[in-house]
Amino acid sequence: MRLLIVKLGSIGDIVHTLPALAAIRNRLPDAEISWVVEESAAEILRGNTLIDNLIEVDTKSLRGGKVVEEILLDVSKQIRVLRRCTFDLAIDFQGLLKSAVIAKLSGAKRRWGFSRDGLREPASRMLLTDTVETPRQIHVIKKNLALASEALDIEVPDEDFEFPISTLAEHETEALAIITKAGSANIAVLNPGGGWVTKLWHAEKFAELADMLWEQKQMVPIITTGPGENALTEKIRVAARSGKLVYAQPSLKGFYELVRRTSLYVGGDTGPTHIAVAASAPVVGLFGPTEWWRNGSANPDDICVERNDIDCRTDCHRRTCSKWICMDSDAERVFGAVEERLSRAASKSVVTTYN
Repeated sequence: MRLLIVKLGSIGDIVHTLPALAAIRNRLPDAEISWVVEESAAEILRGNTLIDNLIEVDTKSLRGGKVVEEILLDVSKQIRVLRRCTFDLAIDFQGLLKSAVIAKLSGAKRRWGFSRDGLREPASRMLLTDTVETPRQIHVIKKNLALASEALDIEVPDEDFEFPISTLAEHETEALAIITKAGSANIAVLNPGGGWVTKLWHAEKFAELADMLWEQKQMVPIITTGPGENALTEKIRVAARSGKLVYAQPSLKGFYELVRRTSLYVGGDTGPTHIAVAASAPVVGLFGPTEWWRNGSANPDDICVERNDIDCRTDCHRRTCSKWICMDSDAERVFGAVEERLSRAASKSVVTTYN
């Protein structure tokens, strides 16, 4: 079987689709699997041995309210490489009009996706040949697995998900250099960034939490940021008192190797948090306009700090907000969640040691 996976981005969305990739490869070892992805999000997939062909595209030109005919013309100019392949089946995990267009242009006669209620852009349904209905309240990982299961008639896991991410020695070296800079293996990775301003916990509170981690747990806080987030770093640097913080801007795979080695990770609903989950780091998530039950960790030991005591918290998904109180949890509350998560990790460590 020649299969095309369509999942363009973002980083977190791609990470949430990796368990479906692993399930497909495990059940269909002889399948030829191709994946089409945005160039800007492709790094996390490069070198993945479960993917036979990684097809990178740039769909920025498809934005701006274009009609289907214009989108078809723009995409056809970009993905000539897609035409060099022959596909038996395409699975659109993205649920957007442009992703459905790409599935259509792949030439696959059968194009699977979610039913209209599960699509981010319902108009994309007209380009699909088959659809899968999923419960309204379902974790996105399980939603993707359900689509793969129905489209390919395969069994998929309900827990203990695999997140295949390939790294090189240079990424391990990058992570170890950051840990060496920290001067201790007892580290806590704190990531203050996020794609939406409404997902951001206050930088000053990250500084307060970092000081508490050092003063009460002797954990060295490593503040990780991405391109364009230097202002967040500076706010934390100014607000922190302890002087024990380490600042780093690792590559995506360097970050993966770093959080594989951390004792704790704290961050919002953003790509690095989902990478931390994939790396099996002990996670404390800070969620506001989005839902932990949908986007958060599938590990029951991980903890979410969120405001459920406010009347505007349910299914908000606002990228701007005049009220913006859902991310107002104080540092003491987050530190309490940190203590509980560390306790759970220690308990698992003891069980592992004596079994």
